[in-house]
Amino acid sequence: MSKQSIPIRMTAPEITARKGGTPIVCLTAYDAPTAAVVDEHCDLILVGDSVGMVVHGLSSTVGVTLDMMIMHGQAVMRTSKKALVVVDLPFGSYEDSVETAFKSASRVLMETGCQAIKIESGSYAPETISYLTERGIPVMAHVGLRPQSVNVLGGYRARGRDQKVATEILNNAVAAADAGAFAIVVEGVNTTLAEEVTQAVRVPTIGIGASQHCDGQILVTPDMLGMFEWTPKFVKKFADLKGETEKAVKAYAQQVKARDFPSKEYMYEFK
Repeated sequence: MSKQSIPIRMTAPEITARKGGTPIVCLTAYDAPTAAVVDEHCDLILVGDSVGMVVHGLSSTVGVTLDMMIMHGQAVMRTSKKALVVVDLPFGSYEDSVETAFKSASRVLMETGCQAIKIESGSYAPETISYLTERGIPVMAHVGLRPQSVNVLGGYRARGRDQKVATEILNNAVAAADAGAFAIVVEGVNTTLAEEVTQAVRVPTIGIGASQHCDGQILVTPDMLGMFEWTPKFVKKFADLKGETEKAVKAYAQQVKARDFPSKEYMYEFK
């Protein structure tokens, strides 16, 4: 491949440089067709471990494996061209030691070709972030509502209702930024805390259920496309794909039963 034909993607430093500037547009993608569509409009594509729930039907993200994340990351990388692609490190693949985190993260980058990884950021995160970034792996942090900790948190409720938890979230965000994270996802917090975090850190915040005060926004793409009856409070449905899909499937079933499909124009006839 010639130098001129190599796709020019958004980079982690370019995302960081957007702090306080034009809002950063982010969505998730887990497959090649979706990645091709969102790539045209997004600065950053997240191959999130939410894939376990919205694609594989799991009840939480805890059951997602590193092999699953690599498979979906490969699919997204095949058709995206310009967005920065970030792949989640799943539960159990990075928490116990910095060496484990590096082994998992380096495998993701090597096998998918993505540009960065994301980890959920507890007290263990700063050491891990520093270790990875010093070894050439850009890291996006994740504070607030952390889905991989659902069993400890007791559900998917918004976080930061009391001052102790709010302070902990703020401190985790500052520590992650100081350790070298190039951006921070802030999920499921109130407007006040989202603004405090955004003002306190030197890198962009990407909000999901965290108000317009963040430096960018991200949603789970199947949620915003209306693929599910129920979605979290912070999700705006920009389409009704579930309804449209149901109508299409119903029409197909009716035409098959009536032998109206396939009609002549959809059949082969050899002369």
